[in-house]
Amino acid sequence: MAEQAWHEARLIPTSGINGAEEQERRATSALLAVLGAVREYGSDLLKPLGAPSGRIECFIEVPFVLGERKLFPDGLIRVSRGARSWVALVEVKTGSNELAAEQLENYLDVAREQGFEAVITISNEIPAVAGQHPTKIDKRKLKKVALHHLSWSQVLAEAVMQKEFRGVADPDQAWILGELIRYLEHERSGAMDMGDMGEAWTSVRDSVASGTLRPTDKGIASVVARFDALLRFTSLSLGKRLGAEVVPVLSRKEQADPTLRATALTQQLCSAGQLSGAIRIPDTVGHLVVTADLRAGHVTCHVDIDAPREGRPTTRVNWLVRQLKNAPESARVECFTAHSRGSSAAELLRTVRENPASLLTDPTKEVRTFRVATSMTLGSKRGRGRGAFIDSVLAAVNGFYAEVLGDLKAWSAAPPKLREPAPVETGGGEPTRPASLVSTDYSSQDGPTDEGPGSATPEGTGPDAVSDVVARSTAHSSSTDDSQYSSASPTADTSESEARVERLDA
Repeated sequence: MAEQAWHEARLIPTSGINGAEEQERRATSALLAVLGAVREYGSDLLKPLGAPSGRIECFIEVPFVLGERKLFPDGLIRVSRGARSWVALVEVKTGSNELAAEQLENYLDVAREQGFEAVITISNEIPAVAGQHPTKIDKRKLKKVALHHLSWSQVLAEAVMQKEFRGVADPDQAWILGELIRYLEHERSGAMDMGDMGEAWTSVRDSVASGTLRPTDKGIASVVARFDALLRFTSLSLGKRLGAEVVPVLSRKEQADPTLRATALTQQLCSAGQLSGAIRIPDTVGHLVVTADLRAGHVTCHVDIDAPREGRPTTRVNWLVRQLKNAPESARVECFTAHSRGSSAAELLRTVRENPASLLTDPTKEVRTFRVATSMTLGSKRGRGRGAFIDSVLAAVNGFYAEVLGDLKAWSAAPPKLREPAPVETGGGEPTRPASLVSTDYSSQDGPTDEGPGSATPEGTGPDAVSDVVARSTAHSSSTDDSQYSSASPTADTSESEARVERLDA
């Protein structure tokens, strides 16, 4: 019998899952068990939620009494460090099931009565902004208990990054974490990727195409929130492959008030028929900007990169083109010059490769920034698969990073070279005066003669300045001595000195 037909035993099997209830129970038990078994993974996943570093204990379906009702949260996590303990209740949803506000508020009341620190929810819902909960909860319930949310995409991405990039010290624990990854990646686990753009997608898409969309239309808020969720899902997917923390870019005001971001996207969608956002990837030259144009039916990714600060304009263009060796010829390259609004020129990469000067409409202006962009057809379907909006955005982002952004490096100036002092030429003979009596030495002003107007080297500042000064000083001393003492011989000088000494003694 061929071994290819044998099925390898799995620690967390997907067989035997019948219904949503069984799916949620198995996903909860598998995740919480691995959190307690693999310390590195449990610590990295729970630390951002406020848990200390310590021993992790996990339980499922712990009963609590609230008033006259008996409640069974899906799980409970307790982290102990010394005398301190941190406890959180866990509520899990799989598949397309959404979190219920009433159920979460009951768990918040239980946590408050028991003195627990937090309630953690896990589902396939992806909030538009990191740290924001997808379910609207009475804020009065959150005064003493924190409410955190994790998407299954985030749970899976953290597991992959821990095993493949950060590492697990114990080989057996690494294998256990790998079994969790295999389970969550299986379609029957219920830990799905982002499935669709929501019920309002079709009507909003058609209104954009006809030019009749208004900010007050029903469903536009849902589509805008779904697009931001798609950016977060795209960031998690790309970060899982790169082993880096990839996150959407938001301003401080947008992070503090998510409605500002939603309002800006609503206005952009109504006026231009576009949805756009940026993604930050560590150690890249700039943000990856994604623009989905629903009217034109294409999605564009671009990045801005600063041009070199030295060299001729064509040299700066060639510097960029050399880095785009893997970029498609249909990529668009734009050039931005100093003191100008917008790009001064835009050409396809195939044209710029053949003629770099095609980007330079005015050679006298300094090139400051380049923009490289690629475009592809935008899907319009609500769900996943061929011709879907979500898949086309994912493909555009992954392709742009692989072909363009991953190859670009920022320009850096060459370090200054150390200038050696010019050697002093003394000639073949012995110096006529001691070196301590020479009044000049090497200066920072000594160097080659400049060729610019008005930059003639003054006398005595060239590379032979020291030897010239020594020669002139020696000649001057000789001529002075000859004029003063030409009528006196060495014998006369000696007798005259002796006579002066005798007079002083007298």
